[in-house]
Amino acid sequence: MAAESKSERAYNLIRSRIDSGQYVPGYRLVLAPIAAELDMSVVPVREAIRRLEAEQFVTFERNVGAQVSLVKETEYLHTMQTLALVEGSATGLAAPHITPDQIRRARAINQTMRESLTAFDPQSFTALNLEFHSVLFETCPNPHILDLVHRGWNRMKVLRNSSFSFVPGRANESVNEHDRLLDLIEQGAEPLEVELMAREHRIATLDAVLAHQAEQDAFAPH
Repeated sequence: MAAESKSERAYNLIRSRIDSGQYVPGYRLVLAPIAAELDMSVVPVREAIRRLEAEQFVTFERNVGAQVSLVKETEYLHTMQTLALVEGSATGLAAPHITPDQIRRARAINQTMRESLTAFDPQSFTALNLEFHSVLFETCPNPHILDLVHRGWNRMKVLRNSSFSFVPGRANESVNEHDRLLDLIEQGAEPLEVELMAREHRIATLDAVLAHQAEQDAFAPH
């Protein structure tokens, strides 16, 4: 196994801190301190930042330098609206094919999510949230819709946005909605009813984030 290059080490450090939320959107990436921390010159750090820029994790502004990409509100809005539609559809189509074992698995994940609320970590909660929904939508018999769901979730990862970082109060509501969604599937509800509940569940998170952003904008200095 080849030794990790200096550029790769710098890349992995910065990327992990972006993913964990330690480097938040808008955080300035100053070369010298990162290089000093890794005991290397600024050259491999600069290479790592260029790679992150190509992957859209970092932007470079004249007179500002490199900074973690800002989440564009419209991009988040459009991604979540699309995900609500395609994931709702996938979950509705999957519902008649979801087994009792899958229901038990989803309930176990949701219980872990509920227990995690006492020591809340938005990134871990978001990972569990994807795991929960995957148990349901992966049973979708339409591969084209399933592909669109995967693209939506991958787009959310590129945005690196854990909605629950902004609205942690939404997490408690989310696990309760998960229970109601599972009850509906277990009761053999019509696929359209399941689809609409899954869609509303996703939109509720979007609405909470947009309301939070509007509140922040109202108090921001102009």
